[in-house]
Amino acid sequence: MNNRTGSFLWNLRQLSTLVPTGRTMRLYPLAFCRPNIAYSNWNRRNLLNTFDNKMQSSIIYLFQDALIFKSGGDGCQTKGISTVTVFTDSKHFLASDNELKKSFHQEASDEDVLTKRRKPTLINSRKLSQECNSLSDVLDIFSKAPTFTSSNYFSAMWTIAKRMSEDQKRFEKQLMFNHPAFSQLCEQVMREAKIMYFDNLLFSLHAIVKLGIPQNTLLVQTLLRVKCLSVLSTILNTMEPCKNVDQVWKIKHVFTLQTVMRSIGKDDPIGLKRKLEMKALKELDQFSVLNCQHMFAVLAAMNHHSVILLNECSKRVTSNIHGCPFKILINILQSCRDLQYTNIDLFKGIADYVATTFDIWKLKKVLFLLILFENFGFRPVGLMDLFIKKAADESGFLNVKSLVCILNVYSSLNHFYKCQTHKFLGVMASALTGSLHHISSENLLNAVCSVCWMNHFPLALINQLLQKDVIDDLLTSGDVERNAHRLHVVAACLKLDDAPCHKDLDLALPRLLPAPSCPQPKVAAALSDLLGEGCFSQSVRLPHNYFIDFEIRMDNNRSQALPFSDVDVVTATDIQRVAVLCVPKSAYCLDSTHPKGYLAMKMQHLKIMGFYVIVVNNWEVEKLQMKDAVVFLKTKIYSPKALSAADTHLQSTC
Repeated sequence: MNNRTGSFLWNLRQLSTLVPTGRTMRLYPLAFCRPNIAYSNWNRRNLLNTFDNKMQSSIIYLFQDALIFKSGGDGCQTKGISTVTVFTDSKHFLASDNELKKSFHQEASDEDVLTKRRKPTLINSRKLSQECNSLSDVLDIFSKAPTFTSSNYFSAMWTIAKRMSEDQKRFEKQLMFNHPAFSQLCEQVMREAKIMYFDNLLFSLHAIVKLGIPQNTLLVQTLLRVKCLSVLSTILNTMEPCKNVDQVWKIKHVFTLQTVMRSIGKDDPIGLKRKLEMKALKELDQFSVLNCQHMFAVLAAMNHHSVILLNECSKRVTSNIHGCPFKILINILQSCRDLQYTNIDLFKGIADYVATTFDIWKLKKVLFLLILFENFGFRPVGLMDLFIKKAADESGFLNVKSLVCILNVYSSLNHFYKCQTHKFLGVMASALTGSLHHISSENLLNAVCSVCWMNHFPLALINQLLQKDVIDDLLTSGDVERNAHRLHVVAACLKLDDAPCHKDLDLALPRLLPAPSCPQPKVAAALSDLLGEGCFSQSVRLPHNYFIDFEIRMDNNRSQALPFSDVDVVTATDIQRVAVLCVPKSAYCLDSTHPKGYLAMKMQHLKIMGFYVIVVNNWEVEKLQMKDAVVFLKTKIYSPKALSAADTHLQSTC
């Protein structure tokens, strides 16, 4: 018996002893074959048992002399990685090429169906973040059916958290930490850390840190110890400067540079921030309009107040303002607020553009813009006039929160528009009266305080505010000190202004602490030179919780200052009390001499109380020499008639 026949019979005996098993072979370009078995129970223990029991046969003998796979023609071609099926049952031993191809296609299709049936459904973080409204919703889905990879759950939770306010985010994080499935998710992330793709690992670490999980926890430290991350961090720390390392800072694309700057964060060293700032200034000529618009948010993200960058980008944004999306305008103003950056040309450009295209914007969008302007103290007159008209016509589309915000903006900026203001305030008050039973005590107080600042007194709102249970609620919950101050303001307005309900109020309001008084020292010195000691008083407290920096007593003609004494030699009717108020720039609207609401109300109430009010701007006095400051105060304190008489007397004596 020759060797070929002997080999054939030996193979036949070996195959006849095996249980028929469908087996998939992968043909590699180098002609090596690996069996790939489809198992009914995907289990590590079953896999090992099956491997031990079924892989005893030496398939290599089958390929010794019995079967030859052709590389071309009507045989099975091995292009790349191919799959064929070989049966170890003796009945299927010698198969023709056609039968082998049929068997191959049949088994391959069966394997595809089996694989699709048993392949786990991967969770998509974007879809998950769209379907869920809270962090707990994501954890609920995880607890029902955990799927690979767990990094998507954390990514989805961070995406949802970014949409929340700070208070809501804080509350949701607490619920997340207390959720029973949270610890299970952390454990699964730690188990999957070594087999995650690199991008999933990075996204997991990013989301976990952003969600506020402490860095000294086992979860964070486990991720940091994964080989790919630890090696990367170690290499970056130990690499010496070279062309490839320094290439990181040779960024040519502005968008890439802004992405790096945004990723730096607020807590990084100021030296690194300035280096990136210099790089941005170097590439300033390459900035597109979109780059300039986004630069505000980039600087706010890294908390870096770069005046040069902000000024240059403001010029580009202002000159290309038309067609700018409203969302971009809002983002620019929010970033300016976060950076405490004011640019009157930028603000005027945005306000003029919105006023020009006013009819295409929704009322609530314009209101959001006005709220941001009010934060800066900026008063866009034209835009606010247009808003008054439209708000009076469409007040039914505004909710309580919007109505309160509108009143706060207009009272804070002390804005009136001809005869439209009275109608506007009446419409706003009527809309609030319709929601009187749904409005909170604090919103009611804010609304009443705002309309009182504007000398408007809606009886229904005021009567509701003065209810004992409402007052008690305001003085025992929320910001009690602020509520008490506003109640004092309302009480002062009702007593001093020409209010229809000027009856005495029996409000048991707490006594407010005296405001920190620090009169302008230069003004005090100038008054001493001008009037002499004993002719003025400093830090005077008045009824209704008002304070004035200096009080001067003069005759009715304001031609002579009278000394303060325990017993006045003249009657009260012969005295003109003069109140000197030293105010900062913040008491006025931005880039104007228009007083804000509180200063305007205080001046009005002081006049009602019998004072002649003199307003001294601190920043103007600081620029003057002492001699000039004395002359400046003299022209403000004495009446023009008295000054002209004094000049005439001086000339006659000369």
